[in-house]
Amino acid sequence: MIYNSNWIAKEIESPTDEKDPLVILPGPSLEKLSNSGAASIDLRLGTWFVSMKTSRHGIMDIYNQQDEAPPETSITDKHYVQLGNPYIIHPNCFVLAATLEWVRMPKFIAGYVTGKSSWGRRGLVIETAPGVHPGFSGCLTLEIANVGEVPIKLIPGTPICQLFFHGIKGDHSKADQSSFIGQRQPVLGKVMLDEFVQKMMVVTSKT
Repeated sequence: MIYNSNWIAKEIESPTDEKDPLVILPGPSLEKLSNSGAASIDLRLGTWFVSMKTSRHGIMDIYNQQDEAPPETSITDKHYVQLGNPYIIHPNCFVLAATLEWVRMPKFIAGYVTGKSSWGRRGLVIETAPGVHPGFSGCLTLEIANVGEVPIKLIPGTPICQLFFHGIKGDHSKADQSSFIGQRQPVLGKVMLDEFVQKMMVVTSKT
């Protein structure tokens, strides 16, 4: 079940579990949120952006072991843009950003993020790892691509995406253990083959 904006506002103001609250900072106007009639809450664009450098590497090998792969700082540029100042994303360009809001999810709530259609209709595709797991805390990383024909100006603080909430059935005692917990700035993160595939690769290499 997806919770409506009235429920979201009440949960922020008076948590079901005071030891495990839903927190969104900076906080929204609860009166405006409650009366919106929506089934989500808008989140705003933050002030940090990460773009890929024109690489000297022939290929981005994300399967390298951590000590062999180039450090993130060598393949990305990080930009801080003050509130009110613009960040220009050009056609066919991709950038990581983060939400202005810091979000803490209770163990009994999960969520998912989608871009606002008003941006999509202008050629700006906004995605994230769409699932927000129970127990997550931090700023949400946004994957932004300009698939249009003209540069687009982005100003931190602008509503950029919307977060939907739904309940969780089952044991609520365990929380998300993701490496992204607590992040306030966008990062690339790791990509690894799972243990089964790694074992099979060792077996097949010996045959």
